[in-house]
Amino acid sequence: MNETVPALRIQNLSKRYGRTVALDGVSFDVPRNQTFALLGPNGAGKTTLMHILCTILKPDSGVAEIAGFDVVKDPLEARDRLGIVFQEPSLDDRLTVRENLNIHGLVYGVPQSLRRERIAEMLELVELTDWADKPARSLSSGMKRRVEIARALIHDSEIMLLDEPTVGLDAQSRQRIWEYVRRLQKERQLTVLVTTHYIEEVETCDQVCIIDNGAVLAIDSPGALRHRQGEQLLKFVPRTEADRIEILNRFSDRLALLQGTTEIALKADDDFIESFLDQFGNRVRSLSTEVPSLETAFLSLTGRKLRDRDADAREVTLAFGKRGGEHTR
Repeated sequence: MNETVPALRIQNLSKRYGRTVALDGVSFDVPRNQTFALLGPNGAGKTTLMHILCTILKPDSGVAEIAGFDVVKDPLEARDRLGIVFQEPSLDDRLTVRENLNIHGLVYGVPQSLRRERIAEMLELVELTDWADKPARSLSSGMKRRVEIARALIHDSEIMLLDEPTVGLDAQSRQRIWEYVRRLQKERQLTVLVTTHYIEEVETCDQVCIIDNGAVLAIDSPGALRHRQGEQLLKFVPRTEADRIEILNRFSDRLALLQGTTEIALKADDDFIESFLDQFGNRVRSLSTEVPSLETAFLSLTGRKLRDRDADAREVTLAFGKRGGEHTR
């Protein structure tokens, strides 16, 4: 392993689907032994980028390298260094947990004795040793995710790609998944690239890349992004519709975000807040301030929330299938 070569190198990567631009000249490096997050709304290009790194898709132009290996020219070398947890569940529900892990080790050519050792090690890590010989279909969604994380490391991967690993999980399961990821990253010197819709999950990442419409908008540490892009907000509910209209007209240049139908948020600093209270303090029902956060940084860059489009046909089909499955059990 050449420590001078970045774990991931993306240079001017582009991909189109017909007239739709999925990636538009994306470039960044991910240093080794870091946790790097891709943060963006639906349709931003995150999963397309992940599929290119996994060698599932080929880019239209540009270069993507895994530990120095080009994903197009040397796909097998690139794959050998990757552990992948896809957005959609990918376990074989008919097999046991141990059999799922064993087949993965066989595919990657891990010798039998080493497979046994690593399967035992990974099951202990994700606290599923007692479930090793249970069929995968008997596991909860959170437990299945833990199996997929264990499976991704059976072949001693250097780099882990996590495509929305906690989507659809309850808060407790999400927390546990991240505990395992951070422990693995520290103990095994892993590089982790993760996509997520949950802003709070990237607070402890080394770097965050905000991406939208296939383009990189900002890359920095969470703290630096908050400081550089985040804005203090003044949030309030006007007493009357007349007050609401007057305030919106008066401060249209400071409008940051409308939440629901009553609350208004204005970009603010301490001097503005004092001036606002002098002028309109008796014309609001409630008032609060919000200090700069990753969410406000994200909103200032993209102008929209993480999930702000309707589900596409594939997502609707999957959701319908899951509801139907639950109904017929």
